[in-house]
Amino acid sequence: MVLKDIYINPLTDFGFKKLFGTEPNKDLLIDFLNQLLPQDKSIKTLSYTKNEHLGRSDLDRKAIFDLYCESEKGEKFIVEIQKAKQNYFKDRSIYYSSFPIQEQAKRGEWNFKLTDVFTIGILDFIFEDHLNEAEFIHRVKLKDQNCQVFYDKLTYIYIELPKFKKRETELQTRFEKWLYVLKHLAELQNRPPALQEKIFEKLFEAAKIAKFSKQERVQYENSLKYYRDLNNVVNTSRQEGREEGREEGREEGREEGRLEGRLEGRLEVILNGLREGVPIPMLSKLTGLSEAEIEQMKKDKL
Repeated sequence: MVLKDIYINPLTDFGFKKLFGTEPNKDLLIDFLNQLLPQDKSIKTLSYTKNEHLGRSDLDRKAIFDLYCESEKGEKFIVEIQKAKQNYFKDRSIYYSSFPIQEQAKRGEWNFKLTDVFTIGILDFIFEDHLNEAEFIHRVKLKDQNCQVFYDKLTYIYIELPKFKKRETELQTRFEKWLYVLKHLAELQNRPPALQEKIFEKLFEAAKIAKFSKQERVQYENSLKYYRDLNNVVNTSRQEGREEGREEGREEGREEGRLEGRLEGRLEVILNGLREGVPIPMLSKLTGLSEAEIEQMKKDKL
């Protein structure tokens, strides 16, 4: 496969970690996070920690984050790219946030004081229950019956990228520029005039595919293939759902078409991934199926 794109796609698993999950590019992640956080939570430095977390007992499931890091103040940040709708995605993000909370427990005498935990989801889809809303960023905290913040150390931030429609000439804030980069970087041929700040100069240099090593190019090509396969699954299931719905004229037909398309497409992605040696946790994240379901597919089909 010969890549004609100049810049990496940051919404692929490899692309996101290449740009934001490596020590040389740490300042890119810091700058992006600081556009999301209130001024009093601004980050000066951060350190990456292991992205695989196990439960405290054998019965607990494990979590694998895209990025997991900690600020100089001890604040914990989970940063995730989610490429397709997934059942119980909000539940999953709540569950994931429990790991950096539990790991703060100390042996012996401990007063239970916790540091802030932030879960940030960059979504390449729109929540079903927010389809008709223009607002594309959701900041969620634990509130009481009067809508007052009851606990301020747990924050969820979700960004629905498909809702961000601004063109380059309309970009005003640094945050808008970051969203534009995340959404359009892979389509660009050069750095736009609106993105001339030093931080974006560094990002565009780091994103040049031509500078990748042979191994990095292979890893990126594989990651890009599964990203495109997943998009095809989503698009196919939508189209089949619409066609089936038109033929039947019933909601049952539309839902059946969507379900069949999703399952058939996911099966193809999973089987291809297993043959290529893609880890089961990554396939689970890409397709939304559980690791147990994928393990069963592996036994049944391969």
